[in-house]
Amino acid sequence: MTTPGPDLQARRQQLYRDMSPLNLTPLWEVLHALVPPQPASPCVPALWRYEQVKPFLQRAGAAITAEEAVRRVLILENPALRGQSAVTQSLYAGLQLILPGEVAPSHRHTQSALRFIVEGSGAYTAVDGERTTMHPGDFIITPSWTWHDHGHPGRAPSDPHGNEVDEPVVWLDGLDIPMIRFFDAGFAENGSVKSQALTRPEGTSFARYGHNMAPVRGDAPFGATSPVFSYPYARSREALHQLERSAPLDPWDGFKLRYVNPATGGSPMPTMATFMQHLPAGFAGKAWRQTDGAVYSVVEGRGIAYIEGPAGPVRFDFEARDHFVVPSWQAVRLQSDTGCVLFSFSDRPVHLALGIHKEERIS
Repeated sequence: MTTPGPDLQARRQQLYRDMSPLNLTPLWEVLHALVPPQPASPCVPALWRYEQVKPFLQRAGAAITAEEAVRRVLILENPALRGQSAVTQSLYAGLQLILPGEVAPSHRHTQSALRFIVEGSGAYTAVDGERTTMHPGDFIITPSWTWHDHGHPGRAPSDPHGNEVDEPVVWLDGLDIPMIRFFDAGFAENGSVKSQALTRPEGTSFARYGHNMAPVRGDAPFGATSPVFSYPYARSREALHQLERSAPLDPWDGFKLRYVNPATGGSPMPTMATFMQHLPAGFAGKAWRQTDGAVYSVVEGRGIAYIEGPAGPVRFDFEARDHFVVPSWQAVRLQSDTGCVLFSFSDRPVHLALGIHKEERIS
């Protein structure tokens, strides 16, 4: 492109100044940034080591009650988005703590939420009159605009599975808060009681929809969100074991499955997709990149994530209960000498609905 002469450049600058009071601005000055040759996320890769985060969760537990905080959560903020309560430009992530004897009071909001249990057992989530008990590795959904509360009865020292229940429970919260904020569609309402009344026994939703069957009459109770709001880790882990025994190893993902809405076969939530994958011992994956940024929670084992970030390559050595984020269109490859299990979530359903999802597997 030719460089404009001084007179032409001066006329352009005067044009910009004269039209600015009318809230007009020239597209040609910003077109390269609005429509870049490839995605250019301002987010950066980040790793939160649980051994470093846990002491602050414990201090938060001593500093404020669950009821006073409403939700006692430490937000996982992307280092490039500080102050925006966002892990990517469309997703929110945080670690929530509840102590024995506490209740995080009932409320509802337009934002969809997922809970992935990181540590501890015995707490529960209640959604629209049904409770589900939390165990490490469980994936639990709070559909948009449903009443929900969390509690920890602090029962006897062990549950039927042999897990300690009189202990703090920590889970990963994943929400579409930044996305809903973009659409100016965020609403919330507090409940009139701390704990909602229970109208169905635990396991009702799974009994109705979790066996490749559905009630003969009646619509899905949560609209576009899965009618099964609790996906136990025991079932997810067994599915990965079956896959490993019967399917070839994927050079990029290892053995990876997506959670589904049994009523549609699609994503469990309209704005967030969730995945579970197993990297067997000795796995050295190939690199890939995708337009949906993803948040990872390490369930078991340890491994390494190599990510091509905007400031150059980074290496994250991760272990159980660590969390890390891979921003949009940044190449990542995974490796594990000992084997590991990873849970992840992303905004893929929105990309697919808009027809803008891209993925590149790098050989």
